[in-house]
Amino acid sequence: MFLSVRRILLLLQKNRKINAASQILAMEKPYILASKPGGRDGIFEEFAAIIEKHFTIVCNEEFVKSNKQFSDKIEAVFVWSNLPNTDRGLLQSLPNLKVVVNGGVGVDHLDIPLISSFGVKVANTPNVVDNATADLGMALLLSSARRLVDGYKIAMAPSLVPQSFMGCEVSGATLGIVGMGRIGYKIAQRARGFDMKVFYHNRNRRTEEEENAVRAQYCEKIDDLLRESDFVMLAVNLSPQTHKLIGKRELNLMKPTGTLVNISRGLVVDQDALVEALQKGVIHAAALDVTYPEPLPRDHPLLKLQNVLILPHIGTSTYQTTQKMVERMVTNALAALSGSPVPDEVKP
Repeated sequence: MFLSVRRILLLLQKNRKINAASQILAMEKPYILASKPGGRDGIFEEFAAIIEKHFTIVCNEEFVKSNKQFSDKIEAVFVWSNLPNTDRGLLQSLPNLKVVVNGGVGVDHLDIPLISSFGVKVANTPNVVDNATADLGMALLLSSARRLVDGYKIAMAPSLVPQSFMGCEVSGATLGIVGMGRIGYKIAQRARGFDMKVFYHNRNRRTEEEENAVRAQYCEKIDDLLRESDFVMLAVNLSPQTHKLIGKRELNLMKPTGTLVNISRGLVVDQDALVEALQKGVIHAAALDVTYPEPLPRDHPLLKLQNVLILPHIGTSTYQTTQKMVERMVTNALAALSGSPVPDEVKP
């Protein structure tokens, strides 16, 4: 039986609509779960467009309120400022999740074996944070040594009577770097500009060429580094081996004129031992970008000490580095969703 011309035209028109709808569905961007951009714990709003070019963002807060409405669609989780919390409950609610991407290097807040047990990959953003973190390490060292915050307070309120304007000279001083990875090496490069003598302690010794380039001397034992250094800079990852790496014994090995600078993780230092060392003058000062918890309770003794400089974990907080981090998160997520090797995969 032959179809009329009108019937054929109607069928063709219907097929075109179906094809168009299929194309629209095919173009639908993958869904990711993340904290609200621009929120207190979210990626800065000006960088959200980098993500939205490739993904549809489901905000964690709305996801929870909607009783996890988009569970079946979410294929990636972007963790920023340790949120969303990728616990077992969340993982069980996301059947199509393929990757958890962390904004930053440290992944100690992620239960990687648990995440991997769900067949989900984990990625971070190394390499892009090195310069910003090294810059901040030197900024903390200089600010503490030259009492910049005290000076600012006095300039703003001249009636304040300081105990002393005197600081410690950085040029020609000895810097001990604990953890000579990418960031530690960048710090050594910056220290060379101040004619500092550099010691370093690391799991693996650098090549002679690398040591000579920054005039760094290897200390196989951390004790030797602590005894010799005017400034001790911590730039290690948090792991079972580095948990409370610096405790009462280590602090007692430092010079009484020494300053401890921590840009790694708060739990690398025994905080109670640090408070005691600062109160008793075992060491001269501390400059910290990291603590535990973050932020510290307002009645914490560290906040009452005059010889401590504390920042709210802003080591990577520059526009340039944040943009690179977000771009790298997107790169890792796209690779995971396409089944390609994930460039910065963190193995369990």
